[in-house]
Amino acid sequence: MKQITQEWIDKAEGDWAGAQRIMRARKNPSYSIACFHAYETADKYLKARLAEAGVQFDRTLALKKTMKLALAVEPDWKEAQADLSKLSVYTIDYLYPGKKAGKDDAQEAIESCRRVRKIIRTAFGLPV
Repeated sequence: MKQITQEWIDKAEGDWAGAQRIMRARKNPSYSIACFHAYETADKYLKARLAEAGVQFDRTLALKKTMKLALAVEPDWKEAQADLSKLSVYTIDYLYPGKKAGKDDAQEAIESCRRVRKIIRTAFGLPV
């Protein structure tokens, strides 16, 4: 595995851990931020795969675009497409006034992310 790939995976795992901590919070959990971290986890895992394949990509929050690039490299990941589409709505907009996620949204985002994370970690031969 390339060093840059491992760095993307480490960043993805940081977001995953953050989302998990937020969901366990007993006082004032920020479900919007949990959703955003789930989004970021999936995005960074896709970018890890692209980095490993040597595919150029933008460092932007454009999960749908990143998903298309990754599916060109890993067509078997089509099973993750529905979960990635669900996560794609939790962009940076959820960090600002105007949009707010509830507990149900966050639970759905975490579960979608969990499935995507499992597919990608399995493809890399990493423990789930």
